[in-house]
Amino acid sequence: MENSQVEKLIIIGSGPAGLTAAIYGARGALNPVVIAGREAGGQLMLTTDVDDFPGFESGIQGPELMDKFRKQAERFGVRFINEDVVSLNLKKNPFEIKTETGDPLSTEAIIVATGASAMWLNLESEQRLRGKGVSACAVCDGFFFKDKAVIVVGGGDTAMREAAYLAKLCQQVTVVHRRDKLRAQAALQELVKSKPNVKFIWNSTLEEVLGQDKVTGVKIKSTQNGKISTIQIDGVFIAIGHRPNTDFLKGQVELDEKGYVVLKNETYSSVEGVFVAGDVGDYHYRQAVTAAGMGCKAAMDVEEYLENIKII
Repeated sequence: MENSQVEKLIIIGSGPAGLTAAIYGARGALNPVVIAGREAGGQLMLTTDVDDFPGFESGIQGPELMDKFRKQAERFGVRFINEDVVSLNLKKNPFEIKTETGDPLSTEAIIVATGASAMWLNLESEQRLRGKGVSACAVCDGFFFKDKAVIVVGGGDTAMREAAYLAKLCQQVTVVHRRDKLRAQAALQELVKSKPNVKFIWNSTLEEVLGQDKVTGVKIKSTQNGKISTIQIDGVFIAIGHRPNTDFLKGQVELDEKGYVVLKNETYSSVEGVFVAGDVGDYHYRQAVTAAGMGCKAAMDVEEYLENIKII
């Protein structure tokens, strides 16, 4: 790649949002570059069965789906840099982006599609059984636990939304919270408390997830007396929040108090020429299909933007 040239579009991120933007951008003659990152593919690379992405009647594995995304983008000539962004300058256009190696890249437009990462408890057993009964997404994985018993760990809005969704599918939902009261907004609390198949274990933390090839139970520790109890369970949903991958944007674009990019319109950031797609600006839906849809919109908005400033 000739680094001295000014690109029309650089996309930062290679999950469903970034790669959909790349496909649309390439077909719109924007000749995009994707800075894919060292952990390319986004959250779906950590997912096993994906049954809710349209077009796959028998489901598909997360890594396989992302491989198909990337190959489709490559078919249209999208160029990839498999490195992380280390710095960028959005104070003037063309924008400047520096990756881990090589010369800085210049571009007229950027789509930020770096996603958000689920927050975990960092237990060895939790990490070992991710995708085998441990999840951070009820909408993604709740169907696999239909008529079964699960726990939800957390006490904020994320946990209550997960519990409310799972209550429609599961025989029993147990919310485990380290305090004696919830932090979620009142309406969400009342919604979950009204569900007859939801119960609460207060002043407790998850100490260990039990099982070898799948979850069979959990060990719960009381924060009051240290007593440990064992509960038989089929699934564990960690719902302590998400962290948007926006550290590299601090001081460059407007972020909200949680670090998500503030949207001025459908995909517009606070900086003209910098657009947003996927979970990095969407803390509500956080689905592969909505991220892909936002990637499509971002690429189309970039095309319109560049036409208006007479770049294309």
